[in-house]
Amino acid sequence: MILLRSFIFQIGMWAFTIPFTFLSILTFPLSAITRYKFISLWAKTMLLWLKISCKINFKVNGLENIPKKPFMVLSKHQSAWETLAFQKIFPPQVWVLKRELLWVPFFGWGLAMTSPIAINRKAGKKALGQMLKQGIDRINKGFCIIIFPEGTRIKPKEIGKYHIGGAWLAKKAKINIIPVAHNAGSFWPKNSFIKQPGEITVSIGLAIDTSTISSGEANKVAKDWIESEMLKINV
Repeated sequence: MILLRSFIFQIGMWAFTIPFTFLSILTFPLSAITRYKFISLWAKTMLLWLKISCKINFKVNGLENIPKKPFMVLSKHQSAWETLAFQKIFPPQVWVLKRELLWVPFFGWGLAMTSPIAINRKAGKKALGQMLKQGIDRINKGFCIIIFPEGTRIKPKEIGKYHIGGAWLAKKAKINIIPVAHNAGSFWPKNSFIKQPGEITVSIGLAIDTSTISSGEANKVAKDWIESEMLKINV
């Protein structure tokens, strides 16, 4: 039954994604925020479809910790699920991602319309400059920024290296960091077709003030909170 439900989700996702992509392209003349609000309907629809087809729901702890002004999210990355759910949980947002993702047919084309911070990872130190310039531009437009400091999806109960780039950008841009933990990988594992039914837990921590500490310290505070929270979630 789980295999069948996963297959039904996949068919429904593509049936909706292809026509929605062409509709998204038509939003090009609109403001960045307006485009985002329309395009994020895709993610919200997929969350609903995931609940219906695969019986995956979620709960959020710490919603009161979400600031009113733009901020940086440093989050655990385990699944494709959080790329959908964060669009429902958090205010209008942009993602820091490798520019090659924008070249993926349909998905990448729609993603490009959401004003992501797309960087060339092969550019070395120049990539930081790209990230800072685009990051400040997006903040000025009212977006918050989502970064996965481990850089890739990590299996449940594993810990990757927390890269300092996100904390560095937050400090340079003078915005606070919101740490986020979740256990989505236990239900929708990395590169897995199979999706297990259940309730995903998302925990949102208190804001980390980047004006009072260094980038390295901010990164460590975020890591310590996230990994401590992961121990509670994965019990």
